[in-house]
Order: sequence, then C-alpha cells, then structure tokens
Amino acid sequence: MQFTVRMTDEYREKIDILAKKMGLKKSDIARLAIKQFIEENIDDETNHPFQKVRNLVGSVESGIKDLGQSHREYIIQNMRKKS
Repeated sequence: MQFTVRMTDEYREKIDILAKKMGLKKSDIARLAIKQFIEENIDDETNHPFQKVRNLVGSVESGIKDLGQSHREYIIQNMRKKS
C-alpha cells in the first residue's frame, strides 16, 4: 500500500541525513516512526500506564534502601519534621 506524507523541508532534510547515517531507505524510517507511534498510542490490553513509564523505573536512586517497604514511615517522619 502506498501512503503519501507531506512534511516541512526541515523534516525532509533530517530524514535524508538519518537515512544516509543508518543505511536505511526514507520509507524504512517512516515505517519505524509510524510503528513506534502506533505502539505508544494504541489503546489495547498491552498499553497499560506502566508501559509509558517503564523506562523510568529504576532510573532514580533515593539512597534509602528500604524505601519501597517502609515508605509510610518515611512520609510520617517527613511530615513530623515539617510541623
């Protein structure tokens, strides 16, 4: 199936650069972008809120080893300090 897309010259130039850099056809880049867009936005059983933040899980460290288990205690301690 053929699909025509209109875009700015700026995007076209960037796609040209990426295609040469990656050794792909421009249509390959368009297919990859469309596939990613659909996978990130389709509302089905596999598109849970967790999927949207999965790359963030484990990316931040608090320095508190038992924060997941004792989070309530830490919140209460913090509230007491502020009052």
